[in-house]
Amino acid sequence: MRTLHHAPTLLRPHTTTQLQSTQPVQKMDKMMNANMPQLRSSSSMSPPLTSLTNKVGKRWKEYQGMNNWNGLLDPLDENLRAEILRYGQFVEAAYKSFEFDPSSPNYATCKFPKSKHLERCGLHNTGYKVTKHLRATSGIKLPTWVDKAPSWVATQSSYIGYVAVCHNKEEIKRLGRRDIVVAFRGTTTCLEWLENLRATLNNVVQSTANGITTAEPCGVEENGAMVESGFLSLYTSKLSDNPSFMSLQDMVRKEIARILKTYEGENLSLTITGHSLGAALATLTAYDIRNSFLRPPHVTVISFGGPRIGNRSFRRRLEEQGTKVLRIVNSDDVITKIPGFVFDEVEKKEGDVEGNGGEEVASFQRWMRRRVEEIQWLLYSEIGEELRLCSRDSPYLRGINIVTCHDLNIYLHLVDGFVSSKCPFRATAKRFLRH
Repeated sequence: MRTLHHAPTLLRPHTTTQLQSTQPVQKMDKMMNANMPQLRSSSSMSPPLTSLTNKVGKRWKEYQGMNNWNGLLDPLDENLRAEILRYGQFVEAAYKSFEFDPSSPNYATCKFPKSKHLERCGLHNTGYKVTKHLRATSGIKLPTWVDKAPSWVATQSSYIGYVAVCHNKEEIKRLGRRDIVVAFRGTTTCLEWLENLRATLNNVVQSTANGITTAEPCGVEENGAMVESGFLSLYTSKLSDNPSFMSLQDMVRKEIARILKTYEGENLSLTITGHSLGAALATLTAYDIRNSFLRPPHVTVISFGGPRIGNRSFRRRLEEQGTKVLRIVNSDDVITKIPGFVFDEVEKKEGDVEGNGGEEVASFQRWMRRRVEEIQWLLYSEIGEELRLCSRDSPYLRGINIVTCHDLNIYLHLVDGFVSSKCPFRATAKRFLRH
């Protein structure tokens, strides 16, 4: 069972506060953090969310990306910094509530009840309450021999995140609206790892009935929107032998529909946040919600260390919807550079090359783009606005490797320290990592 912790790292974060105290994990922690200084826990340094002094109420739509965060990212606006860290803590709670022990009969479920979920994860006085735990199901067809393998190998459906609604009047006043949060963790189970490897693009098929749009993992769509096969599978798949288990897509739609009806007429926002695989699912969820409801609230995605998810048509559809996506990217994190490859930058530079007399180079780029476009199933596009950070800019991080660069706590540490592209890290950064 313990060999699970030694699987090749693709989209799984290494977060020392969330893993069980098994011997292999302890050895991995020691190896990965051997060169790091003894740093204080991020959670011990973070003030209660409701004690944040920033006032976002009057400009909340700006902080939710109404103007694509123009003028807020470089240098990083202090209010936006606080909001990003706040949503990052909600993602941490998705990790901390997951049962990681494969020997437990409750493996891959949520450890805490909804009523105590955030508090048990160390998030007190958030002003939010969890209303729904979410599960994702793999659509991979398992071979017959898997029945003889340990049960955790064939775990098809697992706890992936939750929905929470702001209910505290003071927090609603501070935020300027009632906020709905959907938070997703990253890859953990064996089948989630396998889904991550299904890197080819598949069409997102739309069929509308009673105002609800359905996404399926295969088919043809007029607008050409395509997304990574494995991510779409985890979002839309159901358990074939247990029809009562809804897909993640159906669970999210049902819960959001209930919340929108409950608070009809109020000023609402929907913020979907996630790390790694969770970042991809957050973007898919945002796309689906905007397509599924006739009058959806303002939808924003705040993602950490997310992989590429879709093609240029998918990006265009998100933009046409008005869905706002802010990607937090560590330039040292290889996960943000996969899967597939991107050709957007070449297209942007063609005009400059031609203008500078590089006609032969420009012709070659056009020829190469045509060859690439012949293999659409691997041609991805960068989505949304980007806040680019770099782990090498932090004076507190030394000797970090490919795994730790993807750690959610590293991301939150870098967000807390980033100032601007001209001044990468502030000396007064208070968010540190735990050994």
